[in-house]
Amino acid sequence: MGEQLFAVAYKRKVITKSKSGKNKIKWIRGYRSPGETDDNGATIAEKLAEKLPEWDTLDAVPTEAYPENTNDDRPRQYGMPLWRDMFSPRQLLVHGISSEIFREMVEADRKVNQLSDVRSAAYVYLAISLDKMLNYNSRMSVWMPTREVTANTFNRHDFAFCWSHVEMSLLTEDMSADWACGATSKALRELIDMVAANKRGDMLDSTTDERGSIEISNGSGASMPHIADKSIDAVVMDPPYGANVMYAELSDFFYVWLKRTAGLVVPELFTRRLADKDAEAVANKAHFKGQKGSARLADDDYRMKMEGIFAECRRVLKDDGIMTVMFTHKDTGAWDALAMSLMDAGFVITASWPVNTEASGSLHIKDKAAANSTIFLVCRPRAEAQGETMYWEDVEPEVAQAVRARVGEFQAAGIQGVDLYLASFGPALEAFSRHWPLTRGTPAPEPKKKRRTQGDLFEVFDPYAVRPEDALNAARREVKAWRLAQLASAKAQADMDGPTAFYVLAWDAFKAVSFPYDEALRLARAVGVDLETQVIGRLGEKKAAEIKLWDSATRIAKGAIGAADGSRGMIDALHHAAHVMRTRGAEAAQEMLKDAGVAQEDEFKVALEALLEVLPPSKTFSGIDADKAVKPAADDFDALEKLRRIAYEGEIGEPQQLELYRELMAEE
Repeated sequence: MGEQLFAVAYKRKVITKSKSGKNKIKWIRGYRSPGETDDNGATIAEKLAEKLPEWDTLDAVPTEAYPENTNDDRPRQYGMPLWRDMFSPRQLLVHGISSEIFREMVEADRKVNQLSDVRSAAYVYLAISLDKMLNYNSRMSVWMPTREVTANTFNRHDFAFCWSHVEMSLLTEDMSADWACGATSKALRELIDMVAANKRGDMLDSTTDERGSIEISNGSGASMPHIADKSIDAVVMDPPYGANVMYAELSDFFYVWLKRTAGLVVPELFTRRLADKDAEAVANKAHFKGQKGSARLADDDYRMKMEGIFAECRRVLKDDGIMTVMFTHKDTGAWDALAMSLMDAGFVITASWPVNTEASGSLHIKDKAAANSTIFLVCRPRAEAQGETMYWEDVEPEVAQAVRARVGEFQAAGIQGVDLYLASFGPALEAFSRHWPLTRGTPAPEPKKKRRTQGDLFEVFDPYAVRPEDALNAARREVKAWRLAQLASAKAQADMDGPTAFYVLAWDAFKAVSFPYDEALRLARAVGVDLETQVIGRLGEKKAAEIKLWDSATRIAKGAIGAADGSRGMIDALHHAAHVMRTRGAEAAQEMLKDAGVAQEDEFKVALEALLEVLPPSKTFSGIDADKAVKPAADDFDALEKLRRIAYEGEIGEPQQLELYRELMAEE
């Protein structure tokens, strides 16, 4: 498609005075339009055309094609059929020259017999530094305006195409190449220091010259023959999260360059043309493309591979050993597969802890339902099963009680939204795994088959089977009841109807207009509504694998809203009130509610209070502009909060979430 230079970022030195009157140097970021001498694209293209034949002969730059059988075909769709096409001409020229010089250095050492083990290791670390430069200097490297830095290629863990990208100035002192090598050496020093041990055995204290030892092995977690049975005290694992990230597919971006640099000194590690995809423990549908039930086959493949890995961990772990597994995923199907693999491998979950691990960003609500925390599952080897198999009906109350005992603790620790539901999965699985295996005393009804599933439900349904997902559903119901009680503190004790509870809890959990269909289905079951008939087409729409909620104006425009008397759900009365407030004013809204007979209904007041706690606040009350995606919902908040202040000031208190925005504004 070609490209055009449109901005140059720079830093200029400014001399300021300190409090003591001394000169102080400060660097200020600036931007300017490119001049005639900035864009040397023609010279770059000429030089690259001259070098490519030579590099192809030396095998110094990647010639491999981007694979056809992958989950992400965007590189091919956007005209990048080869791995080296993911770099602009200027970027490719720089990386190619780096690879060429690396090769010349290795060959020079080899000729004079100076390629020792230590020197070979140094070359491997240099290759890692070059890969860091690749990561921050490709067509997918973008400028982050908030931090005014270059973002890495896999900022989104995929091959999303970027219409504008950054080219680093690789020869500027203390930047680019210097920075990449410095970052690698810093990481190496820190790893060495962690192995240091003083007389007290503190591995993080490297004040003495005494050193511990560490052994690193490269192989499958499902096969560790070099480790003896019951010889390990602890296993710490951050496993792949189902279909969340296709690590091996992303690894090819680096692999094709590493084998041309590090592969010169450790060729035994780079015998494959591309990274191994088949042995990877992920739910990769691309492996089953064209087969009936590809999604289910991918999930089963992931579960079986994880079970093999956990079984091997169980073999090498001492009877009193401990294994900690980190996991975060919005899809409870991934949780179900992980928990089943753990239990089938002989583990019981004995504790769980949610830990905030992802950047939360600002108070702006984004158009994505994202998890910000990771759940740490503490597992121990299970003793041999004793006694008779227990029934799920007897264990379910224990699961629910375990969640009720912890959900308040999680919320007090700042866990909220979808993370609160995920945090509850830990204690639910603790109680569930203690009694595994389980069966049902009463057969479960057969679930409805999904439309156009291509055989995803081809397995024979067992009405007496119990799975970890049963515990997760029980956890979700407990969190639902807890959150509704938290959101509606009005004196009225009216129960919230299903459609209104779904709308409120969807905003509360996902904090986004759109969220996964499967999660919407599970939430619908928890509140007792039919997703297909009571939500889709009424409260929102299905778009691909997502559910998108509608605001009041959209619902009315589509004729999807029920009567203002709330007979189909009090969310209809609230949206009628919001729309009238937005179009005709407060007096008309109050008159409409009075005519509908809901103005003084306890159920309406409870629903109003709860909805005001979960909708994104408008700039009128928060001082912050709502993102474009949630602006319609913020307009509903604006209308309903004005209605509350006019008509219900003495009965319903101000939304607690507004206090957070006031604190933010005060800090600024």
